[in-house]
Amino acid sequence: MTDSTDTPAGPPAPDDVVNSQQAAAWNGYEGRHWADHQDRYDALNDGANTPLLDAAALAPTDRVLDIGCGNGRVTRLAAGRAAYALGIDLSAPMLERARASAAAESLGHVEFVRGDAQVYGFEEAAFDVAVSRFGIMFFADPVAGFGNIGRALRPGGRLAFVCPQEFARMDQSTVFAAIGEHVRLPDQSQSTGPGPQAFADPGHTRRILADAGFDDVAVEGVEAPQYWGKDADDAAGFLFGFGPLRHWLREADADSATEERARRAAVEAFGAYQDDSGVRLTGRYWLVSAVRP
Repeated sequence: MTDSTDTPAGPPAPDDVVNSQQAAAWNGYEGRHWADHQDRYDALNDGANTPLLDAAALAPTDRVLDIGCGNGRVTRLAAGRAAYALGIDLSAPMLERARASAAAESLGHVEFVRGDAQVYGFEEAAFDVAVSRFGIMFFADPVAGFGNIGRALRPGGRLAFVCPQEFARMDQSTVFAAIGEHVRLPDQSQSTGPGPQAFADPGHTRRILADAGFDDVAVEGVEAPQYWGKDADDAAGFLFGFGPLRHWLREADADSATEERARRAAVEAFGAYQDDSGVRLTGRYWLVSAVRP
């Protein structure tokens, strides 16, 4: 998700940032949308929380690092199981929301820092566990990124993260296919470059983590519900506020009539997943764990 075309771009990034395109996106429209719709995005992604935190096997004495923490949902949940949790993210709007949420929950053992986890100067061996919910797919150099995270872990420290499987296996691919009947969208097929599909290939993931110095790499498939909205129209409205989709519509030079046809197609596609409880799709993810030797 690298839509950086909306302005203003927000506050300048810290000096130690190598993922500059991501910094621009997450401090522009994309980051503001996530911060302004915290509850919506948590409803979309919360199904991954329990598998992730169970895999992390947090102990009451653990110090936890949350990579790409966004609005801080997983950071705060981790703090409920551990002694301390630090969330790091590039997005100033989301970190502002994360700090406000932690204060509202009276979590004194949670902190947030703005920075690029690929190069941030973590204290060596300062953490017992590193976790991430969909926040590690955007490194310009993933070996360097995971190497830096590994240095922040003590020997024997654990890494656990969730990331999307191949896009075609996600229920939401049917919605995007419906939109694509009216607007040209970019190819969402498997890729190992920075982006949501960066670790869709488990073999690639194992190689990256091994090259970064991790041992005991395990990759397990998990399924989790994604709550998109109270009904199909609500779900489509939320999707069409999504930064990458806005960017793709502009790139396709879609006029208002074309965009409306695409939106109605999304409503129809979401309708297949609607019941009395709302619109629920199935997300298919990889749950990845590893150990710093």
